[in-house]
Amino acid sequence: MADRKTYLLGLDAGNTIIKAVLFDLDGRQVAMSAQDGTSTTPMPGHVERDLSQLWRNAGQVIRDCLSRAGVAPEQIAGVGCAGHGNGLYALDRSDAPLIGIQSLDTRAADLAAALSRESGVKLHEICLQKPWPSQTPVLLAWLKRHRPQIYDRIGTVFLCKDFITFQLTGARVSETSDMSGCGLTRMPDCHYDPELLALYGLDGAEALLPRLIQPADIAGHVTARAAQETGLAEGTPVIGGFFDVISSALGSGVSDPGEASIIAGTWSVNQVFSQAPVVDPSVFMVSGFAKDRFVNIDSSATSAANLEWYVRTLVERGTHHEDPFGYCNQLLGQVTPALDDPICQPFLYGSGQGAEFRGGYFGLAGWHGEGHLLRALFEGVVFEHRRHIEVLRRAGVRFEAAVLSGGGARSPHWPQIFADCLGVSIRVAEARETGALGAAIGVAVATGLAEDYRGAVKRMTRTQSHFAPNVEMRAHYDRRYKLYSDLNLALQPAWAQLATLKADT
Repeated sequence: MADRKTYLLGLDAGNTIIKAVLFDLDGRQVAMSAQDGTSTTPMPGHVERDLSQLWRNAGQVIRDCLSRAGVAPEQIAGVGCAGHGNGLYALDRSDAPLIGIQSLDTRAADLAAALSRESGVKLHEICLQKPWPSQTPVLLAWLKRHRPQIYDRIGTVFLCKDFITFQLTGARVSETSDMSGCGLTRMPDCHYDPELLALYGLDGAEALLPRLIQPADIAGHVTARAAQETGLAEGTPVIGGFFDVISSALGSGVSDPGEASIIAGTWSVNQVFSQAPVVDPSVFMVSGFAKDRFVNIDSSATSAANLEWYVRTLVERGTHHEDPFGYCNQLLGQVTPALDDPICQPFLYGSGQGAEFRGGYFGLAGWHGEGHLLRALFEGVVFEHRRHIEVLRRAGVRFEAAVLSGGGARSPHWPQIFADCLGVSIRVAEARETGALGAAIGVAVATGLAEDYRGAVKRMTRTQSHFAPNVEMRAHYDRRYKLYSDLNLALQPAWAQLATLKADT
């Protein structure tokens, strides 16, 4: 049995996997449990999940984590959850799960385009975002137009982690980092706004939105029912939680203005902290999470999810593989980079430039092997991160170094490719579960175990490794990045034609 120390529990709810991670007050991982859920595609472009399964999985990983740690539930000072942003998680009017739409969903692409044409400028003036397909208010507006029988049953609109917080506490709350990150708050004040909702075609939807708090505010306490289902102690504090990209930044050691976080996960997330939001229509979104703390973000679903698809589809081919990602990294490491290597477009799930973008390879020759395909995939992902970072830089955001987190940070090769292609120093955090650690940092702040975010981040995060850019590779990547960009521009008419063909089937 562990001694009577105090611990912090962080949850990280992604699009499929949910993790429970227990940390001590120095941010060191004590135990972890993860459970993979399932997504369904009831129609092309629709990506949904069973919310009851999500809660069952959450309860299971919490119980398993506590069991593995040998920690008494009363030793846990509090619980925080980080969750993927956007998508739409809704309860009905009796508080039963109604629908869970994930952030890879593209059903509302046409509506997002129409809203952008009609009101995009005004929307950006208010929330610092333009409409996009899996943005929460766009999905809500799509349901109102195309599934009124579901819309009329909605009692509360949540983000992913808010649903888990509700199941733990019974509190219908969300917090500013997630709600500003999904375009549902007026910026920079981070509060709901009727004019904003009306522009989405959601007049009167204020009644569907949960009470808004700060991420490190106490949302509620673990109920007796939740205690029975999770093994937590009844009355344990639960905080508002975080938009997962911000939580991951905190857990990797980023909290102050001018610091940059790059996340190579399901999404290509490129974010720089600032005291005031950047106001530029080319920047994808701005999220606010604390007083005088904003995160300027340019991102799209174009990052390590491409490698996961490659592994599941081509490496495992329906069967288990002992170390599929290690296998991929080994093959990549055997390839010497060449200027005429294949180019990969990492658009399996579309692009922020257009939902019609498609993934693919260009320039394959008979002398190329699987290692070349993998190197092209790794580079294509980094090229799209570079495109996002150039958007931020054109908007006036500057940084000279960045922290890399997400699944891509675990590769022995990807961090160096990032450093070489971006021309900045890259460091990788010691913590592997940075999203859960960021949530635990929020718990430390909320419960008074840390004075503020800066103090908690300094105490609870550490750097594992540094990667300096190789100046000899910069010209190589500059030339290949230009070819990548030129190809993407040239292929846009073909991608648009494919989208038309899809609509005709």
